[in-house]
Amino acid sequence: MKAQHLLERSVLGLMIAGLLAAGSYAQSQDPTPQQQDIQKDKKDIRNDKQDLNKDRADRNQDQRDINHDKRDLSKDRADRNQDQRDINHDKKDLNHDRADRNQDQRDINHDKKDLHADRADRNKDQKDINKDKKDLHADKKDLRRDQRAAAKPASKPTAKRK
Repeated sequence: MKAQHLLERSVLGLMIAGLLAAGSYAQSQDPTPQQQDIQKDKKDIRNDKQDLNKDRADRNQDQRDINHDKRDLSKDRADRNQDQRDINHDKKDLNHDRADRNQDQRDINHDKKDLHADRADRNKDQKDINKDKKDLHADKKDLRRDQRAAAKPASKPTAKRK
């Protein structure tokens, strides 16, 4: 009786094991829609992580570009300010040269003996005036160029998505 009881239990255990093996085999052959969704979700997550890494790299490059543009803008402002100082200096020189020329003209009118020397001085002062006018014109041109450069808006960063 013990042998029969042992045999019955063994057969019953083999049947249960067979059912479980057949069930797992059937499941592995044809995945359920839920398993397919999980596989798709895992793939989507991998793709999203790749996109995030690319976006992070784009964002970092955009920040480097912004920082570079800020430095350029600062340099443009410094150039513009230096140009304005040059213009002011040239105007001051121009006023001094005009005053010198006018004084020389008065000297010519009052002192006919030194007429030749005074005319030479006046001509020299006129040359200085002409040179200072050229400098003033060039500095104004530089200022306009620098103001245009400083007025340009910095490029807006855009995140690139692939």
